[in-house]
Amino acid sequence: MRASPAGGEAESAQLHYRTCHLCEALCGLAVTHDGAGRVLSVRGDAEDPFSRGHLCPKGVALADLQDDPDRLRRPLRRQGERWVEIGWDEAFEIAERELRRVRRAHGDDALATYTGNPTAHNTGALLLLAPFLAAARTRNRYSARSIDQLPNMVVNRWMFGNSALFPIPDLDRCDFLLMLGANPAMSQGSICAAGDFMGRLAALRARGGRVVLVDPRRNETAGKVDEHRFIRPGADVFLLGAMIHTLFAEGRVRLDRLAAFTDGVEALRAALAEFTPEAAAVPTGIAAADIRALAHEFASAPRAGCYGRIGTCLQDYGGLTAWLINALNVLSGNLDREGGVMFTHPAIDLAGLAAASAATRGSFDTYRSRVRGLPEFMGELPVAVLAEEMLTPGPGRIRALVTFSGNPVLSTPDGRRLEQALAGLDFMVSVDAYLNETTRHAHLILPPAGPLERPHYALALNLVAVRNVAKYSPPLLPKAADARHDWQILLELAVRLGSRGRLDRALWRGVQALVERLGVEGLLDLLLRAGPYGGLPAGLAAPLDALRGFLFEGRLGAALLRRGAGLAPLLRAQSGFSGTRRGLNLDTLRQHPHGLDLGPLRPSLPGKLCTPGRRIALAPPPLLADLPRAAVALRRPLPSGLVLIGRRHLRSNNSWMHNAPRLVKGPSRCTLMMHPDDAHAAGVTDGQSARVSSSVGSIELPVRLTSEMMPGVVCAPHGFGHDRPGTRLRVASRLAAGASLNDITDAARVDPLTGVAAVNALPVTVTACP
Repeated sequence: MRASPAGGEAESAQLHYRTCHLCEALCGLAVTHDGAGRVLSVRGDAEDPFSRGHLCPKGVALADLQDDPDRLRRPLRRQGERWVEIGWDEAFEIAERELRRVRRAHGDDALATYTGNPTAHNTGALLLLAPFLAAARTRNRYSARSIDQLPNMVVNRWMFGNSALFPIPDLDRCDFLLMLGANPAMSQGSICAAGDFMGRLAALRARGGRVVLVDPRRNETAGKVDEHRFIRPGADVFLLGAMIHTLFAEGRVRLDRLAAFTDGVEALRAALAEFTPEAAAVPTGIAAADIRALAHEFASAPRAGCYGRIGTCLQDYGGLTAWLINALNVLSGNLDREGGVMFTHPAIDLAGLAAASAATRGSFDTYRSRVRGLPEFMGELPVAVLAEEMLTPGPGRIRALVTFSGNPVLSTPDGRRLEQALAGLDFMVSVDAYLNETTRHAHLILPPAGPLERPHYALALNLVAVRNVAKYSPPLLPKAADARHDWQILLELAVRLGSRGRLDRALWRGVQALVERLGVEGLLDLLLRAGPYGGLPAGLAAPLDALRGFLFEGRLGAALLRRGAGLAPLLRAQSGFSGTRRGLNLDTLRQHPHGLDLGPLRPSLPGKLCTPGRRIALAPPPLLADLPRAAVALRRPLPSGLVLIGRRHLRSNNSWMHNAPRLVKGPSRCTLMMHPDDAHAAGVTDGQSARVSSSVGSIELPVRLTSEMMPGVVCAPHGFGHDRPGTRLRVASRLAAGASLNDITDAARVDPLTGVAAVNALPVTVTACP
């Protein structure tokens, strides 16, 4: 399938509409194809009510990913230094035999799982991941969450009672937007799906609003906002604390309607007594008068919102920063207010489904990692401990691993040490489309069907969208007869790892057969009908509850049938559904291929809160207990030397798009950005290769001098390092090799409160290479 220029479209060309799944923006695509699988062009869908024709370069490359000759089509088994294609039955038998062998010999926790970032963009995988994880029966679960949005989810749990309740900026009605550690011009919006984020910012400014960006780099977004302020990496907690201190000190707190259901206001006031603008000026690099002015402007705006992204998460104070962002929105009366920050009402409400279960709502610290004692969250341990849990001898040591759509060697801290750990595993299975820097260590690779062969519905990302929308994208291509969807792979592994004995296996197979008959489309239809806009037929509440328990908690499949509330009634009913029934369902979405706009964000508190008494907890005890750690740093002299931050590019999403030629063409983007004064002190010149060293290693990068950088801060991109031997990524290894930032990030640096990796503000030295 080759994407041809628009001028090459034939008279028989057909149109296919879908949502791009390559980042969080949810852009609508109009794909012109010849009906036989050849893509002729990819354009933005002007009739999509959410993205309104917006498109970034990633969407155009969908056909490249589908047709990539390096994408694996059949299971691979490693034999010595060679890879051999095998059949699916043999592959599943090997996986079951070897993983069960490890569990029998060393216990359930000797098996670990790692789930990568692409899972959030994959409907079928999201639906069938929980049954697989439950069947794995291990406490050693890991995911990309702990190198991304983990602080937000932990804080959501403590403040709102539900980790899936994300406050989202109401961009379309906002008057003043404060952004910290964000670069939506490159990310297209993250934990804030916006479908043309920058266009919405332009509209905000055109109607007289203001946008202020606070970041250690004058990044690509900075040129398109009203004001940019430099801040030292990792110092957001001091800025936010000082702004809130100012609101208290000057009587500018206005809870408005939130006062009726908010606890902890006075406790927060007392806790932030030391965080004066004068004290915060030193660690932030922002003058006290400017901090006060920013607080005044935020508090006096008719409708304002504070939004923080990856720069505020991956640092020593990730949890505290996420908390104070929410607190600022609450204390200014902007939480749950039109034009402020609000909660979504998606057609399939994952937050509502999570609210039915304490486990999915967000367990925390029910157990800790074996070696370092870091806390679990939602049944997962921080990925920063993954390598040490493999390398440290003793009971509970990880000896087998299943990775799903992830490349942790390039995307998690201290990648070189993780490589060492992977090489020593007894057995490793990777569900992945590529032989990449991580999967090359596997003994078995199970590749899923291509990206245009699967249906798509934005299950997870509608939870964080700036409008309530619903859109179904059917497959453009049929799945090859000998291929397996990733959800089918997960379900088969769940059956094989979860069943105990013949009877249990038979019951699991029964559930599997019913799920296979429903398919992703049938499951989506049922969930849409059971959602806030659906019309669920009478009499299906009990079996639907059983289905939800299976999909979102991984309850043992056999129990579904034994309770008499299994999937069979749903299957019978679903086969009789038609588009004439009332309420939103899959037939309705099929009739609206551009998607449906379900309306703007709307107030929903206190009803959506899951805390006792449905009250906002403004001063949760764990956060209050961690605040003195920041107060000590507030008084500490500034350290000398350089610190490192990361960045991404518009054409990348972590490491998983670098094998598409049109996304990596042009000059190398893997460079070290550095202020000219810092370069002069280090003795390096523009374009010269420099060695960047940390406590765990060093990498070499060409230097790009720019005044965009705050003095004392250097910046390198994330997701490169495709120079490892033994991969099958011909484009990436030739055009995007670069160096991996995570070869020098330190897995020992974490936010002790949440366990998130503190990869920003990493102390480094820079020296010229000969």
